Order: sequence, then structure tokens, then C-alpha cells
Amino acid sequence: MKKYIIAAALVIGTGAVVTTTVNSCTTLATTDLGLSIIKKLLLNGIDKGVNVYSNKDAFLQNNMVDKALPKQLREINSMLEKVAPSLVAKERAYIADAAVYTVNISKPILVNAVNSLNAQDVTRIIQGEKGTATLILKEKTSQQLIAAIAPKVDEQLNQYGIVKSINTALSGNNLLGSLFGGNTTTVNSGGLSQLASEQLVNGMFNIIEDYEIQNSRSLLGPLGK
Repeated sequence: MKKYIIAAALVIGTGAVVTTTVNSCTTLATTDLGLSIIKKLLLNGIDKGVNVYSNKDAFLQNNMVDKALPKQLREINSMLEKVAPSLVAKERAYIADAAVYTVNISKPILVNAVNSLNAQDVTRIIQGEKGTATLILKEKTSQQLIAAIAPKVDEQLNQYGIVKSINTALSGNNLLGSLFGGNTTTVNSGGLSQLASEQLVNGMFNIIEDYEIQNSRSLLGPLGK
């Protein structure tokens, strides 16, 4: 597994800058310095994600969010492209509205999880590959985030009537059965909201992970095997 060396510049109360290099993974895992660096890296990633989710246009243009689109929702959109392509754009816009609507629910959950990181988490992070910090954050919060925002996403999508519009467009299309099982011929509101919630949560983690990978080198230089 990849190890890391941390070179951190901390600004203390007087404004002086103290630069510290920590060579021991074991020492790092038990120091406030190591923990503070990991937390700062993740909190910056969260802030980047929150900025994207707070801006509808930025959300729609972010490829990390698009990569998080669940397979079932992607296939529904592929069907819609053939019969009612304008609905795909509306659906994406409504999910973007839901992102703005729910981001203030997600942020405190993520921040609290970062602040609860411990020495064991830090040890795993510094001994793991890039992206491990985000992975740990995801393990700690993913299900909680989906449960917290799903009702609000459902409320937002139903407000616009997007589920009814999709079902009207796909009326009689037996392909939905292959996606949701059985003889399903309609998209369930809860099902669509769940898929949209998964996209919102996983998209946020994609942004955080990208930030971690892009910025960890300056703080977590590789030591080798």
C-alpha cells in the first residue's frame, strides 16, 4: 500500500508559519497535526462540492455529477431521448433544483463526519491509495445522506410533476419492467427520487474525491512501498 509523507504549513495565532515534516505513519496517525491536515483536505473538498451544488448551472455542467448518474436512471433517460428528449433536460434541471434545495442538509452531515475522524482513520488514509479519505467519509455518511435528502428530493420532483410526465411519455413501454422488475410499466415516484438522491450523494463524493486526488500531493507526498 502507498504511504505518505506530510509537509504542513500551519498559520498560528501570531501569523507566523510553522512548517513540519512528519515521517512516521504511526506518529502521524496519533498527532493533532496529522489529523488536522486530513480534516482540512476533506473540508476543502466538501466546500468545493457545496459550491457546485449551490449553483444550478454549475451543477448541470459538472462532469463529476454526470458520472454519478445511476445505471437505471441513465437507461430511463435513454428511453426518453427516443420519445420525449425535452423531458430529459427538464428532469436534469429539476434534479439540479433538488441539489440546491438539499445541499444545506448534506453539508452538516459531511462536516460532522470529518470532525469525528480519529487516529485509526488517519492511519488507514496515510497507508492507503489516494482517495481513501473520501472513501472513509463515504462509508461513514452515504446511507445517512440518502435517507436525509430523499424525502426532500421526492418533494421537489413531485412539485414539478416530472414523474407523471415521464410515465406519460413512456406509457406502454415494457422496457421499464426490465429495469425495475416484474411487469412494471410506470416509474414510481419513490424510485425516481431514490435514484436522484443516489446521484446527488455520489456526485458530491466524486467532487470531494477529485479534490483530494488533485490536492493531496502538496500535503501527502508518496514515500513509496
